[in-house]
Amino acid sequence: MQFAAALAANAHLTGFAEGRIYQGPVKQVCVPFLNCYSCPGALGACPVGSYQVMLAMSGHSVSLYVAGVVTTAGALGGRLVCGWLCPFGLLQEVLARPRVCRLPVPRPLLWIKYLMLAAVLFLPVLLINSSTGLGAPYFCTYVCPAGTLEAGLLVGLRDPALRALMGPLFIWKVAVLAAFLVAMRFVYRPFCRTACPLGAFYGLFNPVSLWRIRHDAGRCRQCHTCREACPLQLAVDRSPNHPECVRCLECVRACPTAALAFTARPAPQDQPVDTERSKPRAAVKCRLNN
Repeated sequence: MQFAAALAANAHLTGFAEGRIYQGPVKQVCVPFLNCYSCPGALGACPVGSYQVMLAMSGHSVSLYVAGVVTTAGALGGRLVCGWLCPFGLLQEVLARPRVCRLPVPRPLLWIKYLMLAAVLFLPVLLINSSTGLGAPYFCTYVCPAGTLEAGLLVGLRDPALRALMGPLFIWKVAVLAAFLVAMRFVYRPFCRTACPLGAFYGLFNPVSLWRIRHDAGRCRQCHTCREACPLQLAVDRSPNHPECVRCLECVRACPTAALAFTARPAPQDQPVDTERSKPRAAVKCRLNN
């Protein structure tokens, strides 16, 4: 699914050969995941970049279209987009295999992505050039490693005019990308977990999205198999729709009693475990004989 989504979003294959950005009518379509507008293969627009550009323009208007696209995607499946569609998520998955070493992420770092989300929403309006009255897409300009990979390296290095403009900012962006690439070998999805504003936004929908992980406490044996299978090492049986969950569904596949399900249907009402039925037959028979 991730490979198919990445190919569909970047199907302008001649752009990779020519180093030119697609400017056709499909470019008006906003995809629900991180995919740089300036990538030579990109057919659609990135929601983060599009939203910031609208805010940064002289009217400082909010794009209801972009907001509607990401809100609809979040309301349907939460971070399902992160786990199944995002091309930069695909890169992180590829570099994380085999998952021999999965270092934990310090909790304070998990909050950085919410600061990035706030920056996307407010900085283009708060930081305005006094001479032009315009803001800027600050996340794309100073942080986004996906944009550095898809546009800066694939387009910028091939264009002599752009190469001449490369300076300290480009070096900084490449350093940010390199840091995340190295981290991907030791930490599962480091960018998704620490710096992606779109992931932070979708994570808010995890507990309330239409399709979400349902936990049937009546079937659960508390074996913690789901926790062992979770690449994020979340306590799935206690918080199946944690904001950090990217809906990889490894926990659903690993559960031996089918107590977890990713569905739009409500889970059965939690029933108390029948302790008499849960006892071995031999122990019950022994008690009756006594």
